[in-house]
Amino acid sequence: MKKPTAQVEEIEPRTIQRADVAPADGFSLIVDGHFKTRYESEAAARAAGAELLDRFPMLQILVYDAATRVRSPLQ
Repeated sequence: MKKPTAQVEEIEPRTIQRADVAPADGFSLIVDGHFKTRYESEAAARAAGAELLDRFPMLQILVYDAATRVRSPLQ
């Protein structure tokens, strides 16, 4: 007797963020020249960057504003 095959439901496609392409909206962290996590507000991006810089002081971390396309260092 054949085993019943499981029906595969439609899987939602993942949103893949490439490290070499600038995001279109929001704020992102640039860590050593690579785009990383995206944030909705600048305050959230700066807080995450400061926490990362506290843990790893040798990193170069910038905050990227997609609306104005400006990179600003953490201070």
